[in-house]
Amino acid sequence: MGPKTQRVYETIRSWIESGRYAPGDKLPSERTLSSELDIGRTALRQVLARLANERFIKAHDRSAYHVSGGTGVPAPSDLPAWQIHGSRRIYDNRWVNLDLVDVEPPGVERFEHHVVRLHHVAITAVVDDQNRVLMLWRYRFVPQQWGWELPGGIVDAGEDPAAAAVRETEEETGWRPAKVEHVVTYQPMIGMVDSPHEIFVARGATHVGEPTDAEEAGHVAWVPLDEIPGLMSEGKLMGSGTIVALLHLLSSRPTAAR
Repeated sequence: MGPKTQRVYETIRSWIESGRYAPGDKLPSERTLSSELDIGRTALRQVLARLANERFIKAHDRSAYHVSGGTGVPAPSDLPAWQIHGSRRIYDNRWVNLDLVDVEPPGVERFEHHVVRLHHVAITAVVDDQNRVLMLWRYRFVPQQWGWELPGGIVDAGEDPAAAAVRETEEETGWRPAKVEHVVTYQPMIGMVDSPHEIFVARGATHVGEPTDAEEAGHVAWVPLDEIPGLMSEGKLMGSGTIVALLHLLSSRPTAAR
């Protein structure tokens, strides 16, 4: 995308993310958007195609677009939640805490449930203009395995997660990402572990030096996105954050690039 199409893409996306157009709303016609945003119809269609591929909008007929969502699977609203009667900490240090939580599921006798509380984490997938992803080849002693990971790490207390995503990427790779975009926040082991993982994507990065985090740094490489499915099938991708971010990139690629 050129500067004008990128500007229009960011404008329409901001309309959606800010709630100006809610899930299910119809966007203005191509004629109206072209006039309002000062962009030709051909370039506008490129922007709309990208937004559709990234699941922000859905195409209806030939030139009508609606914001995604609003017509999904309805969630039940009348189911009772678990009752929490109390909690006590049985292990505490700077890296991991273990609580016993007194819970009562609906229709079940109350019991104590173990909950492991870890840190808030930010992970970043940086993609360059050659459709390559910035990755680290590392050894992880817990599974005793070598594999590819995306840069990421702990969000410090009071730190903005997006700032942590940039900081961790630079410390571990020596590359400073361009503007990072939030993709999703999820919990990797929702049944027993509390550790929010935030996934970010950046388009481009600037090389600023060598990695400064000796413990976390590995072999740094730009891996072609087309190679990711093969690495995944070979078991060479490590960590749920890496896999979630890479699946997002693969699913949001323009159709012609697949």
